[in-house]
Order: sequence, then structure tokens, then C-alpha cells
Amino acid sequence: MWTALVYHEDMMGHELLWDDPECKIEGPQRLSAALDRLRQCGLEQRCLQLSAREASEAELGLVHSPEYIALIHGTQVLGKEELQELSGQYDAVYFHPSTFHCARLAAGAALQLVDAVLTGAVHNGLALVRPPGHHSQRAAANGFCVFNNVAIAAEHAKQKHGLCRILIVDWDIHHGQGIQYIFEDDPSVLYFSWHRYEHGRFWPFLRESNADAVGQGRGRGFTVNLPWNQVGMGNADYMAAFLHLLLPLAFEFDPELVLVSAGFDSAIGDPEGQMQATPECFAHLTQLLQVLAGGRVCAVLEGGYHLESLAESVCMTVQALLGDPAPLLLGPLMPCQSALESIQSVRAVQAPHWLSLQQQDVDPALSPSTHFLEGRLLPVLPGDPACKAEASAVLSSLLGQLYLHPTPAVCNGPDATLVLPRDVIYQEESAPREEAETWARLRASLAQDEALTALMKLLYLLDGILDGQVSSGIVATPASTAVAILNVAIQRGLSHGAQRLFCVALGQLDRPPDLTDDGRTFWLSIRGKEAAAFSAFHVSTPLPGTSGGFLSCIVGLVLPLAYGFQPDLVLVALGPAHGLQGPHAALLAAVLRVPARGRVLVLVEESEPQLAGMLAPVLRGEAPPSLGPFLMASPEDVQALRSLRGQLEPQWKMLQVAGEAGS
Repeated sequence: MWTALVYHEDMMGHELLWDDPECKIEGPQRLSAALDRLRQCGLEQRCLQLSAREASEAELGLVHSPEYIALIHGTQVLGKEELQELSGQYDAVYFHPSTFHCARLAAGAALQLVDAVLTGAVHNGLALVRPPGHHSQRAAANGFCVFNNVAIAAEHAKQKHGLCRILIVDWDIHHGQGIQYIFEDDPSVLYFSWHRYEHGRFWPFLRESNADAVGQGRGRGFTVNLPWNQVGMGNADYMAAFLHLLLPLAFEFDPELVLVSAGFDSAIGDPEGQMQATPECFAHLTQLLQVLAGGRVCAVLEGGYHLESLAESVCMTVQALLGDPAPLLLGPLMPCQSALESIQSVRAVQAPHWLSLQQQDVDPALSPSTHFLEGRLLPVLPGDPACKAEASAVLSSLLGQLYLHPTPAVCNGPDATLVLPRDVIYQEESAPREEAETWARLRASLAQDEALTALMKLLYLLDGILDGQVSSGIVATPASTAVAILNVAIQRGLSHGAQRLFCVALGQLDRPPDLTDDGRTFWLSIRGKEAAAFSAFHVSTPLPGTSGGFLSCIVGLVLPLAYGFQPDLVLVALGPAHGLQGPHAALLAAVLRVPARGRVLVLVEESEPQLAGMLAPVLRGEAPPSLGPFLMASPEDVQALRSLRGQLEPQWKMLQVAGEAGS
């Protein structure tokens, strides 16, 4: 049980006692719908279930004033009219006699989860809580939020566990101004929030929700606000925000813990968000965050008011935390103009504070546009029966499609050891020798016994991946036959079920001459002498010489291309003189698992057993090690990446960072 699920059914006791159209959407059914769906899908049983405890008043005092805590404490004895009068003093808030108890449980659940993760009892987890917390301020309730659960958990992690770098990712559709206010001058907390803003016309109507609010004093640059100025943002827009903004900053920051303000009002169907991101998008976001901080990710529920969308999104998040492959993202992956303008604006204002942005092509922000790209889905508008019907149809199609099977096995090691999560089974099976010899007759270099043995294991493992029996794996090959075995892997994959094969080759490995640009294969060489796009499906780039250059290559080139291509199998070939250190190879394999839905096959040389040993845990879903201190990319690496992006952006829209000038 390496994923914790923390909740307490008492948190359903907090409910609205009078008629209030604004507040009625935040009700107990939000928690019950999510829990019911987790149980239906068998996900609750796969987690370590923890019953939430109440946070102490001292713990609440980590971020809240004594006077405010005493005020909320006093609501336990107030009558309905007094509760309604007090609620009216705040913006979009209601109190109930059980509110103090429930809010203490919500904060306590976040604290329990952080303690469990930081003591190593679990790897990660989700706290299902209400009331939510990210709008709550030091001395004020706000936006359904009473105590700031995530902020309390972050301060607790600093003070009790001695952490120095905490990343908070707030993907709720509303700006978590409470978290921002609490940490805006604190460089130990990097706060990232995307939120519906519409040039200040969306709640909470704050000027400090805009992109140019970057923190104060020593905390300048550690507040990152990404304002969405249109509704209808979808999977491509959210992924672009992670690839081109959040991940570069997060890798440079190198957090020790990731806290997620997990609001699912940013998902399709929600009346508050009116966005189009489907639930499986949150599986991808979660797994990308798991490559940070040694995988120590703690998600805490915030908003989400379309019960079916909320429940599906919670399930997708838990599946990702459990290590299940992320499902395929639906729809064309092409960020819209408004999203690109917002991302570009944030990169421009944050560039002075972050080396990872200074080494990229950050242009000045463009003037905002007000149009959708032709063919984009319409937003879901409250009260519009046609739009509601469309959203319901999309959500209904998602029911029952969750990946509910146990995490598949992973093969590792030069002798094809089959490694199951938490259990180890040694298995020496290989493909029949006759089949390997058939392939060997086509390539003389594979006729030797050593090469035949490696080839037999490759065929066996590749069939297991394509048949769904094995998730991913490693094959050790003799250095002299690495090219020939890679060629067999490509041909075998394409002839046995792979529709789109993404090959990342490092070292002295040439592209097979018989590969065609028919859209079935993508060849990316990260060892070329120059940056060149020979076609839309054949790209070469030099291996960057610094950690910053390598990270820019991964998040600015490799991942956008992989997401645009949407492979169902990834081959990573580490050939002779590949030049990658172990942590770099582990990171590459870890991030490629996400768009590949876990199906990654790595070829390494037999002379590198330590590298194979480092890759095996990553292919099982564990986090890669840190790359160490962030070192800026060389001017040559920056220019190479910029040149390639310019050549490839017309074909691969996920590479886009800047909006179109003059739109």
C-alpha cells in the first residue's frame, strides 16, 4: 500500500442550512460521489486508507491568527440565524455547527498525508476533504474555504520535517489567493496557480491574480500566476502550461515535496470552470509531477462541482498515484491562441527570476486576443441544455473506461528478470530460437550466439508489452549488435500491433534506412552533430552538455513531440558512446512513460548493468533521482533547440509557446 487515501465521513456534516444560490454547489455529495466512484472502481481498496484526524489549534495557528481560530471555534454553539449573519461577513462562505470539526478534519487530513509521505510510510496520496482551503486567508474565510489546508500542510512540512523547498501546484479553476498571500514573500515555497481570470472579470476579481503578480521581497519569482482569459481550455492547453512553464521552473527549483491543490472545477462539465479538459488529463498532470521530489506528491481536494466529472477526475488522479498507466488523451493536441498568449505572458514576466526561462526564447507578451481557434469545442454554459447534453455525453462515455487492472509487470536486467511491484519473480523465458534465427538470417551480425540470446529476450519482452502482459522493460544487448537489434525491435513492433512507434536514439545509432515517413514511426536522435529536422518524423539534435540544457531538451522538445505524436510504444536506445549519466537516462525514461501510457522499452549495452539497475525502478513508476544543481544551457544548445522548434512547430503544435503576433 504505497498510496494513501485520507478522509473522514464526518466531513459530510458541513452543509448549507439556508437558501444561498452561490454556496449551494459546495455540498456533502461532492465527497460522497468521489468516494462512491473510488469504491466502484476498486481504487479505495488498493490504497492505504487513513481516517483523518483533527488538526490541533496550534497546527491551525501555523498560518491562521488566534482570533480567527477562536471565531470559527465559536460557530459550534451558534444558531441558524447567527450562522447566516456571520457567513454574510465573508465572500461566498457558509457556516454550520459542525464546520469547526469538519474544517479541522480537512486540515488534519492534509497533515496526516504529509507526515505519511515524509516519514516514508507511503510514497504519495490524496486527501479527500471538505471544506476546501486554498482561498482561506490568515484571518478570513473565503470562497467556501475555512482553514487553508494546503498552506498549513506546507508550513508543517517546513517546521516539523525541515523542508526547504516545497512546490504547490494549484490546478483548481479559481485563483488560490489565500495560499499566495501566505507565502508571497517566502522563497521556500514555489506557488503555481492557473485560474480562470478573463482580464479580472472572474471571481475573485483580484488584480493580484494576473501574471505580473510574482511575489514580494525575497519571494519575488516564487509566485507564478497563469491567468486563463477565455473559457473552453482543454487538454492541450493544460499540457502546454505544464511543459512550457511549470516543469521548467519546477526542475530548476528541485522541490523536496509537491503539494497539489487539486480542484476539479477545471475539468469538463463543471459550471464554475466551463473548461473542456477531460478527466484523464489529470492522470497525465499527476504523473508528470511524480518525476519531481522523489515522487513525494500529496494531493488535497479543493473545488469540483459537477459530481460525475469530479468523481472521474479523482479516480484518474488516484490511478496515477498508484502507478497505473495514464490513458490516452482525447482530441487533437493543439493549444489555443488565448492559452499560448497567457503562457507567453507568464514566461516573459518570470524570466528575470528563473535561469530556465532565460535560456529559452522568451518573447514579450502579446496583446490578448478574444477569439477561439476554428473548430474548438464550445464551452459548457450553465443553463444551456445543448451544452449540458454534450458534456453529459462525453462524461458518460468515460464511465467504465478506467484502467482498473493491477500495475503491469516490468522486465529488467540483462537476463530479462520479470519484476512485479512489491514482488520479484525470476523468469528466464525467451522467444523460440527458431523465430530469432529467422530474424538473424536477415542480418548477419545477429547470427552469433550472444546476439541470438539477446534477440530472443527482446522478442519475448516486446511481445509481452504489445500484448499487455508487461508494461515496460529493459533489454541488454552486445555493443556490436545494438543497431541491428534496434532495427528488429522497430520492425517487430510495427508488425505486431504498434500503430505509432516513437524511437529516441542516443549514441552511435543510425536511423534504419528502410524507415519511411508514413506517420507510423518517429525517429529522434539525441546525439547528432547538428540540430536538424530532416522531416516531420526524423529529427536530430546534439546532446546538451549541462543539466539545464538537458532539461530544456526534455520539456521543450522531447515531451511536446511525444505528446503530439501520441505513441503506443516508445523505444529508448542507449547505444555506444551515448553520453548519458544514470540520472539523466532515468529522467528520460520516466517522462516518456507518461505519453506512452507506460509502454517503454529501453535497450542498453550489456557493459552497463548499473545503468539498467537505475532504469528498472523508474520503469516501475518510481521517481528518478535529482539531476543535481541546475546549470544553464550553453548558447549552442539554446540555439539548437530554438532552431528545431522553429522548423517543427508548423507540424507539431505542442511545441508552440508563443501566440501569433497581431492576432
